Amino acid sequence: MTHLVSRSSARNMKKGLVDGYVYKEEMNFTVLKTSLFFDGDGFTVYDCNGKLVFRVDSYGPDTIRDELVLMDPNGRCLLTVRRKRPSLHQRWEGFKGERMDGDKAIFSAKKASMMKRASVTVEVYDKPGEEYHIEGCYSQRCCTVKNGVKESMAVINRKVDPTTSVMLGKEVFSLCVKPGFDAAFAMGFVLILDQINCDNYFDNDSTSDHMVHPTTEY
Repeated sequence: MTHLVSRSSARNMKKGLVDGYVYKEEMNFTVLKTSLFFDGDGFTVYDCNGKLVFRVDSYGPDTIRDELVLMDPNGRCLLTVRRKRPSLHQRWEGFKGERMDGDKAIFSAKKASMMKRASVTVEVYDKPGEEYHIEGCYSQRCCTVKNGVKESMAVINRKVDPTTSVMLGKEVFSLCVKPGFDAAFAMGFVLILDQINCDNYFDNDSTSDHMVHPTTEY
């Protein structure tokens, strides 16, 4: 059974950016990309019991790619991510709930440079010094979100069918969120990474994928 962070436990954890999605135990979600044919791809996200937790709707080829809304199962807007223009480094901003004109962003995410191989840095506004770095290769569904002291907060991985041990296609993947980290915030990262990378689902072996990697190479 899944438990949200209790009041007493919350004192020792950072408050989530979106109310109701900070858990006191590690959570494993299954993320399904629901449209493979339009620019405005949607998502559905399920917990380990198969319960729908998040959704992002797609409305076909005319969907605006520069703004995506993360919703709960009932359609309540939890988080809006919006590409900031003009921007040299693919900067995105996140807003709590449905973004309205005049609303202030609660975080921003940007590529560290215009080069293909570049890390993504996330800065949380109104919390000086709080930032996150996303390392790995999203196009291969292999990424880690780390905080400022290099602790893993969330992990994106390819999903394996437990009954056959066969790796599933990249339209289905896992999002593991560590205790105390906001799951809606982590899913916002997925939306941004997906737009930055612009995956080509008709060429899974493409070598032109955009990379996200550690700022320090080993």
